[in-house]
Amino acid sequence: MRLDKFLKASRLIKRRSLAQEMIANNAVRVNGRPCKASYNVKSGDVVSVAFPRRLLRVCISVDDEALIKRGSRCYEVLEERTIDPDEVPW
Repeated sequence: MRLDKFLKASRLIKRRSLAQEMIANNAVRVNGRPCKASYNVKSGDVVSVAFPRRLLRVCISVDDEALIKRGSRCYEVLEERTIDPDEVPW
């Protein structure tokens, strides 16, 4: 499943267009590296999302689109912390 589609389906980000914009602005990383929206996520990948005031790191446990759409828990939160607006999260 594409990274932007995963972020939307898992409800980490509300809209796919917003997910694509955040990925383009390097606010999303997979396994510590910036990537493209077309990156195919798989189980075991660690996704980091830098929101304006918080950093969220999750480990993907389910990458099947059908299970995610049914509401299955598809990730495990590894870290969630607040960040200052001036702080660089990486």
